[in-house]
Amino acid sequence: MYDLLTISGPTASGKTKVAAYVCAQISGEIISADSRQVYRGMNIGTGKDLADYSVNGQTIPYHLIDILDAGGRYNISVYQKDFLRVYNEIRERGKFPVLCGGSGLYIDAVVSGYQLIPGKKSSKAISSINNLYVGLSLTREQRRERITVRLHQRLQEGMVDEAQRLLQEGVTVEDMLFYGLEYKFLALYLTGKLPYNEMVEHLNAAIHQFAKRQMTWFRSMKRKGMYIHWIDATLPLDEKVQQVVGLLNRPAEPLFGVEKQYCPK
Repeated sequence: MYDLLTISGPTASGKTKVAAYVCAQISGEIISADSRQVYRGMNIGTGKDLADYSVNGQTIPYHLIDILDAGGRYNISVYQKDFLRVYNEIRERGKFPVLCGGSGLYIDAVVSGYQLIPGKKSSKAISSINNLYVGLSLTREQRRERITVRLHQRLQEGMVDEAQRLLQEGVTVEDMLFYGLEYKFLALYLTGKLPYNEMVEHLNAAIHQFAKRQMTWFRSMKRKGMYIHWIDATLPLDEKVQQVVGLLNRPAEPLFGVEKQYCPK
């Protein structure tokens, strides 16, 4: 039997909704694997999409989201500890833990059991978790289109106002630059370093570059011999969910081995 399900994929592949609907079928709870969704008040820019956790009127429990005030600094060592604590709590409640997100290093730190100092004690326990790894795949063209459409949607939803509010509440420009991507370019715009149109253009390009780095990381997992079961992200939601549940119901495979399907570029 598997001890953990990991659902990942490039940005804009629809990971959260798939994870939530899978959880509804398997009595699961979601553990976020996102390096920025830990911060309170950073909702639109980090793509929390909290409505995606609602399935048929019920909210799927989620963890490691909104656990730190904006302006703080979170890191992978702390994440390892937080993950293991939440993972054990979920198992003790008789629920199934589902790790969901696109922060490659954070996922790797728990599914591969990085030995971090002082996270060394916890990494031994993490490395013994039998994980089913599922990836949602998009072609390069599909990925680029989704990223651009989603960026403009978030701008219309008030992403600039969110960044302005964070600055007004005391989050520094240096913090915004540290958080990167959306917050970096929004801070440059709000402080007069970039005009609006250039900000959008540069941010769109940066998100595309980030997605390319995500795919590079997935291919690095292949070189490590990690099983990844790739599912077409453009399939209807119920088909994706049933494929994931079907994989979970199969006998567990070794922790490492040859990847099951070709990693998309």
